[in-house]
Amino acid sequence: MSWADLHARTDILHTVLDRAARNPADAKLFDELPEMERLFGSRDGVLLALRNRWENHLNVKLDNALAQGKSAVEVYLELAGEQPALRAILDTYDTDHLYIRPRPRALAR
Repeated sequence: MSWADLHARTDILHTVLDRAARNPADAKLFDELPEMERLFGSRDGVLLALRNRWENHLNVKLDNALAQGKSAVEVYLELAGEQPALRAILDTYDTDHLYIRPRPRALAR
């Protein structure tokens, strides 16, 4: 991926977040996004990128929370307050079926 593509992807994510700040359930949230299909494949690709963004931020905050004595719930609510548009998109659109993580194998048989 080129730097130009990376910046274009970031611009798309920012546009979606800006729109979601006004109305996360807007049917046109993903409309008229130049190059969305080329850069993300589809709306689902944008949703996965946003979900990944949330997961990355949450994991970093959770790592720091242990040292600060915060609970996972406190960290989640803090991040939701810091990024309300992102959280609203993820609450509006079910990304669980898109976000498949490898499952750890059982250690005992």
